[in-house]
Amino acid sequence: MTVLVIVLFFVFLLIGIPISLVLGMTTVLYFLLVGSPVLLESTPMRLYSGLENFGLLAIPLFMLAGELMNSGGITTRLVKFSKTLIGHVRGGLAYVTIISNMFIASILGSANAQAAMMSKVMVPEMEREGYKREFSSALTLASSIVAPIIPPSMIFIIYGTLSGTSIGGLFMAGIIPGIIYGLGFIGLIAFMGYKYNFPKSDRASFKEILHHGLYVIPALSVPFIIIFGILSGAFTPTESAAVACFVALIVGLFLYKELKLKNIPKLLMNTVISTATVTFLIAMANIFGWMIAFEQIPQLVADGMLSISENPLVFLLMVNLMLLLLGAVLDGIAALIILIPVLMPLVVAFGIDPIHFGVIICINLTIGLLTPPVGTGLFVVSSIADVKIEKLIKATTPFLLMGIFILMIITYWADAVLFIPRMLGF
Repeated sequence: MTVLVIVLFFVFLLIGIPISLVLGMTTVLYFLLVGSPVLLESTPMRLYSGLENFGLLAIPLFMLAGELMNSGGITTRLVKFSKTLIGHVRGGLAYVTIISNMFIASILGSANAQAAMMSKVMVPEMEREGYKREFSSALTLASSIVAPIIPPSMIFIIYGTLSGTSIGGLFMAGIIPGIIYGLGFIGLIAFMGYKYNFPKSDRASFKEILHHGLYVIPALSVPFIIIFGILSGAFTPTESAAVACFVALIVGLFLYKELKLKNIPKLLMNTVISTATVTFLIAMANIFGWMIAFEQIPQLVADGMLSISENPLVFLLMVNLMLLLLGAVLDGIAALIILIPVLMPLVVAFGIDPIHFGVIICINLTIGLLTPPVGTGLFVVSSIADVKIEKLIKATTPFLLMGIFILMIITYWADAVLFIPRMLGF
C-alpha cells in the first residue's frame, strides 16, 4: 500500500495537478483503498485541526504588513537609500540589489513575493545602466532567497508551528545566516564586477545621503520594532506582526503619504487570496502527514537512515541532498509540511538542535526556488522580467552554487546559527 501511495502521489504531480490538491486526493484515495470509513469520517476534523494554531495567525498579518509597506513607498525608499550609499562603486547597482533585498527581507518574509517586487523595480534600472537583462534578473532572484532567512519569515512560522520549535528563536537564528548569504553574494559580485567590467554610477553627495538616510528611518522602524518587541518579550511573533501592520499603515498614510485609503480594500483582498492559498496547502498537507504517519513511513525512513550511519554529520549531509532534490520538484512550503513529521523524530534521535535544523531545512527548500524544473522563483522572475527561462537558468547558476556552498557552511557551523538564540536564552 505504501508503494501505491507514492506512485499515486507522483503520477498526480507529473500530470500537473496543483500540489495542494495532490496531497488531498492522494490521502482520500488511500483511505478508500484501505476501506476505512472511520479515517474518511475523521478527515474534515483533521483538516480543521491542522489550521487551529495561534502561530499561523502571523502569516496573514505579515503578508498584510508587506502589502502595506510596498504600497506605502517604504520599499522604494530602502532601494534609494542603498543606492546613495554604494551606487558609485563598480557593480554598485548589483550591490544595491543585494543590500536592498536584505533590507526588504525583514519586511516581506516571502522569497517569491520579494523576487516579484524587486524584478519590477531593479531589472529595468540595472538594464538602463548597462547590465544584461538576464544577469539582472538572475541576481534579483538569487538575492531574494535571503527573504525566508532574515526575520520575519513565513516559512519559519510554519516550521515552528508544526515542530513545536520557538518561532522567536528561529527568527533570531536567521540573522547571521542571512548576513552570511548577503556577504557571499557581495563577494561573488565583486569578482564578477572586475572580470566583466560592470558599470558604476555617480557618487551621491553627503546631502543626498543624509536626505535619503532620514527618509528611510521610518521604513527601518518596522523590522526594528518586530525584532526588539520579540527580544524584549513585549509581544509574541504573532503580536509583532499586528504591530508591524499598524506601524506600516501609519508610515504609509501620514509620513510618506503614498498609501491611499481607497487602495486598502485591494491590499486586504491580496492578503486574503495569498493567505487562503497557504492555509489550504497547510490543511491538505496536514491530512497527508496524518496518512503517512498511519502507514508508519516516518519510522521506516528513520530506520533506513540509522542503518546507513549513526553519525549526525552524515545524517545532515543526506538530508541536504534529499532536500535539494525535493526542492527542485516540490513547492517549498508543501515539502516542509510533508517532511516535518518524517524528519523530526530523526532530529531528536541524532541530538540535533531543532532551531539549527529549522534553518537548514528552510534554506534548502528556499534554494529550490532557483532550481529547475519546478523552481517557482524562476518562472516568476522570467515572466515579470521578460527573460527566456533557459537564459535565466544559465545566469542563475553561479548564485545557485554559491547558495549551496553557504548552506554547507551553515549546516556544519552550528554556532553561526545558534549564537544569537543561545545568547538570548531561546
